[in-house]
Amino acid sequence: MKTKILSPSDSDIALAGEILQKGGLVAFPTETVYGLGANALNEEAVKKIYTAKGRPSDNPLIVHIAKKEDIAPLVKEITPKAQALIDAFFPGALTIILPKSRLIGNVVSGGLDTVAVRMPKNKIANRLIAAAGCPVAAPSANTSGLPSPTVARYVIADMNGRIDAIIDGGDCEYGVESTVITLAGETPVILRPGAVTKEMIEAVIGRVEIAKAVLEGMANDEVAASPGMKYKHYAPRAQVVIVNADKKEYEDFVNSQKNAFALCFEDDCVNIPKVTFGKENDGASQARELFTALRELDEMGAKKVYARNPGIKGVDMAVYNRLIRAAAFKVIDLKKPFFIGLTGPTGAGKGFAGKYFARLGFNVLDCDSFVKNIYESNTELLSAIEKEFGAGIVENGVLNRKRLAAAAFSSKESTARLNALVHPLVIAECEQAAKGLTVLDAPQLFEAGAQDKCFKVVCITADKDIRLKRITQRDGLTREQALERMNAQLDEDYYIAHSDYVIYNNGENIEEQIDKILEDIL
Repeated sequence: MKTKILSPSDSDIALAGEILQKGGLVAFPTETVYGLGANALNEEAVKKIYTAKGRPSDNPLIVHIAKKEDIAPLVKEITPKAQALIDAFFPGALTIILPKSRLIGNVVSGGLDTVAVRMPKNKIANRLIAAAGCPVAAPSANTSGLPSPTVARYVIADMNGRIDAIIDGGDCEYGVESTVITLAGETPVILRPGAVTKEMIEAVIGRVEIAKAVLEGMANDEVAASPGMKYKHYAPRAQVVIVNADKKEYEDFVNSQKNAFALCFEDDCVNIPKVTFGKENDGASQARELFTALRELDEMGAKKVYARNPGIKGVDMAVYNRLIRAAAFKVIDLKKPFFIGLTGPTGAGKGFAGKYFARLGFNVLDCDSFVKNIYESNTELLSAIEKEFGAGIVENGVLNRKRLAAAAFSSKESTARLNALVHPLVIAECEQAAKGLTVLDAPQLFEAGAQDKCFKVVCITADKDIRLKRITQRDGLTREQALERMNAQLDEDYYIAHSDYVIYNNGENIEEQIDKILEDIL
């Protein structure tokens, strides 16, 4: 179809209202984002929204009204708390959810028995709804899943040829969608944060809760009670990864990345191509600019984007909620040790892999070297080892490592006894030495329980005969001694089953395999 591009003039608003009356679709500005409207009481018209957006039909829509009194026919009851919120925040960027009346069909409500209603403050939106003479169901006016449009050009890019008309009303004031709160249960719950914050709402009606899905995502069997609750949403075509770090840590991290873009704050000193979204510690500016910034990254051809993490209080929560969904919940947290665990059976080639990680700029911690240092310096440990494995293990304050190996690696049980003494000390040393992106080269990662401290675990392995040959040549062992050492470890299947990634070292290119893993992790 041919899409009309309209102005906010009285004649164009009247034309847009007529289109809605007749069952057509009109995109229009609000103070939050641009909406894609249809007559909320016309189920066939509302179905067109889902078609135009490519939107799943189980995602409920918000019904927009022109006057406060227009809400009563749409719901079963306006509760005292609902009335208090209406009095305080209508018109404005707040959507309330209440049990619906018979006027609201299943298409608008996504099959739920509730309806989401708000009264926009934007004068163009308000005039349009009044001209239509009906409540207007409207999600954001974008292709489903992409960032919501806050300027008309992105509405035109997504919807031109798909809908009847677009009203170009300039930039939106807030830049993120309305706050959504459900009053359908005993306790009010915020399902989507926005410019009307939790603190503002609680000042009016008392305690409210934040839905777990706001910051952590929906459970697999959870039904979306509000728009914007799906796992991945608001996303550009580029892959977005959130980096939780302070200014310096973030700058150091992104400046070390190749073939990537930064989504950062205005004052961040970044050497790779970047797009900014507001100022640090200014959630309102971040909200206004976030969606446009995500769109600009696509226009620049970005494939991978590292985003600076906003806060989670006040308006910041709305920004974080949108950004975490744009990133499909992928976060690199540099405010705590960021470990990539590197493990695998003996003789697999962890040393070679560790050297390659080091060349890529990772801080590689060799747990075997930590063990050696602990054996040489920790007299309490040596006393405990001698008590556990017998006299002669320690001579003149020096550990006889060959005797210890013979005693401790003769069986899995004796190995476990040694591990219980040594592993807690090694983990503590590693945590102290961790900085930035760190690879934990740990042959006994799983035995130590250190996998729980790792962002991802990479196992490197090789065929048993190849590993056996490497061990005998490397350590000067007999075949029987090498087999005894191998049998004291976890078997290969365990490493593979409990790792996130597996590298094979039977002659394959290890560096290429690591590059592919890092492309996915980072």
